[in-house]
This record gives sequence, structure tokens and C-alpha cells, in this order.
Amino acid sequence: MPARVIGLIAGASQFPILFARAARGQGYRVVAVAHQGETLSELEREVDEITWVQLGQLGKLIKALKKGGASQAVMCGGVTKTRMFKDVKPDLKALTLVGKLRHMADDGILRTLAQVLAEEGITILPSHELVPELLASAGNYTKRRPSADELASAKLGWRVAGELGRLDIGQAVVIKGRAVVAVEAIEGTDACISRGGGLASGEAVVVKRCKPSQDRRFDLPSVGAGTVEVMAEAGCSALVIEAGATLVFDCGEMVRRAEESGICISAWTEEEALR
Repeated sequence: MPARVIGLIAGASQFPILFARAARGQGYRVVAVAHQGETLSELEREVDEITWVQLGQLGKLIKALKKGGASQAVMCGGVTKTRMFKDVKPDLKALTLVGKLRHMADDGILRTLAQVLAEEGITILPSHELVPELLASAGNYTKRRPSADELASAKLGWRVAGELGRLDIGQAVVIKGRAVVAVEAIEGTDACISRGGGLASGEAVVVKRCKPSQDRRFDLPSVGAGTVEVMAEAGCSALVIEAGATLVFDCGEMVRRAEESGICISAWTEEEALR
């Protein structure tokens, strides 16, 4: 019996590699399209076929998935958003996609891309379904729990991040003393944390959550050991993420670094955040 085929549209981070391993372990044949300057080269060893494209080569991407026999695909890993201003080289298919956009926001771009792929006979599936163990579990990840001040700041941050996400701008905010210090936009989470921690002069709270209307097939918020490292360098003291809707990479290493740096990490449900 031939193996089931799944396409993998790969961006940055280790997520495409983890997904590929899980998919092949479950009997899938993985046909990947990787982005030059973003996707880790190690992915080549984890998939059955791989095609490298430049950002904007949508026609080549579609052709590679079809050639590999993929009628279903996932999107794993992001791309550096600021690259859209300098080195994206859109082909005719990508220009068609851009013409359908109302604005260049994350969810809008990805929804429209999924629509274009569907028109080509390729259905986009939720990327986390084959790796459910990566989703954050509700509760405290570290021994230290948020202080009363951190809790108050985190609850404010939760509401602000919700409004930020409602506008499809970003997923993370930095709060200090119940004041909004920084919000994530095109620069990405790490840069937002660095900027916010610097402005707050330490002991700031980082909140990262899913956008309220986000299409959960792609671009779920993610954190990991690298997030904690950036927080420690910026002097941030607490991280709150959304349970069941945030991808957690290198969990053991993330917690270890957090404990060493005195950073507390908690995963909240919407119900808990609104108490």
C-alpha cells in the first residue's frame, strides 16, 4: 500500500524538522518546500523530497507539491517578515495572491495563501495535529509562580495582546508596572522583548497568546529556550502563554534556563486569565 503523502511548506525554526519526523513516523511520505535564507538545511535529511525556493516563488512551490503528489499540506515555521521590504521576488502566481489581499498582515496573507492553494487542489491542514505534544499545557512550568504585581501585569497584557491580535498585528506584549511598554509588530517577538525589556529596565512581564480570530491551521504562537534567553538578557521576569494554543519547543531546556534566570513561566486558559 503506497504511503500517504503530505506537503510541508517550511519556514524558519526547528518546527518543520519536528513535524517531518512525526509525519514520517506515522507513515506519511513528506514532500517539502523550503525557503532559502529561512529554513534549516537539516530538514533535507528528514523528508522524502525537498525543493528550495526564494520568498515569493509561489508558482514553483505549487508545482513542487503537485509533482510530489501532495493534495494536503501544512505550513510550519515563520519567515522574517521584514524581508518583504527588500528581497522578496514575487512570481506571477504570488502577484495574483497579493492582489487579493486587503492588507499585509500575517493572518490575512496566510488565509489568502491557503485559499490560493485550495484552488490548486492542495488543502492546508493544521500543522500541530501530528505533534499535539508541542502544545502548551495549562499550569506553571517553573517552580516560581508569578508575584501579585506580575499577575496584575500579565492580566493586563492578556487583554492588550487580545486586542493586538484582533487587529492582526502581533501576538506578544511587554508589560511593566501595569503599563504597556512594547507591542509586537513586524519585528517579531524576540525584538519586541529586547526593546520592551530595555525600556522597562528589568522585571517586565511578557505575554504571548493566540489571536482571537486566528486561523489555527498556521502561525500559532511559539516559545522555547531561545525566548527565555532573550528575556533573561532583557531583564524580563515572567512569561505567560496561552494553554492549548502555543507551541513549546525545547521544553526541558526552556524550563532549565528559566529556573536559572529566576524567570517564571505559566500557561493560562482564557477562563483563568479573566478571573
